[in-house]
Amino acid sequence: MKASILIISKNRKDELALTLEILQPMIEVEEHEVLVFLDGCTDQSALLIDQFNWVKWFSSEKSIGASAARHQLYPKAKGQFLIGFDDDAHPLQSDFITRTLSVFERYPTVGIVAFQEIKGVFGSDQEALSQVNSIAEEYFTNEFIGCGFAIRKEAYQDTNGFPVWIDIYGEESCVSIEVLAAGYDIIYTNTIQVNHRVNLIERKKAGQNYFRFGKQLKNSTYYFLVYYPYPLGNILKLFWHNFNKYALRDINCFKIFFSVSVKVLRSMPRILTYRKPVTALVLDKMRKVKGMQF
Repeated sequence: MKASILIISKNRKDELALTLEILQPMIEVEEHEVLVFLDGCTDQSALLIDQFNWVKWFSSEKSIGASAARHQLYPKAKGQFLIGFDDDAHPLQSDFITRTLSVFERYPTVGIVAFQEIKGVFGSDQEALSQVNSIAEEYFTNEFIGCGFAIRKEAYQDTNGFPVWIDIYGEESCVSIEVLAAGYDIIYTNTIQVNHRVNLIERKKAGQNYFRFGKQLKNSTYYFLVYYPYPLGNILKLFWHNFNKYALRDINCFKIFFSVSVKVLRSMPRILTYRKPVTALVLDKMRKVKGMQF
């Protein structure tokens, strides 16, 4: 099997259904498979199982978090190449699988292909595509965005997979650094584009920015503890930056900042059991390539 498409979903039944409806005419069931993991869904997402019986379904009664769900799902894929989408994201090119395989063929050392993310809710795919530069661009980078990417199965197997010590936000960084440490490259291409159907205004109203602030502060700390040979300096810079830029300016961020600080101290012994520091050469390689433009 050439490619496996993998999606994690939690309580977004309608968004997941739309993504699957878009994907169905784009795949050939003889060569491709679609795997979906329902992460503790309570919104009747399970009703989609009968509607989309060509999908391979997996689930957990209790929510285990996006990263842990990916950790369980990805080893079940049979494809040589694993393509990941969020449940509210879909490819804007119908031949996205062919394009993805072409990138891997042209770059034998590449372990991950990072797609271009186009955020927003649009009336059509053509409208979404009109928001970005049409000039083709590819460059080596140090990370990928989880809403749309592809990874060689062998590269994934050379890592510890998506981390179980992170719930959501930051798991891509962990896979990225392990892929680079295993000797592979990561390449970004805007020839494969994904519409991440997020309403940024509604997300802000719902308090998602506060949720993300806390998760990213905690998980970035864990990232340094696990992968950096000497993590203390980076952790101090991380906390100083977030204290000055966010905690001092917003009372909710202030409360989250100190809540996360306590949580990090309590969980540090557990997180250190996953410690797997990379070499200085890997960190140097990450600094020299062009960073992803989020």
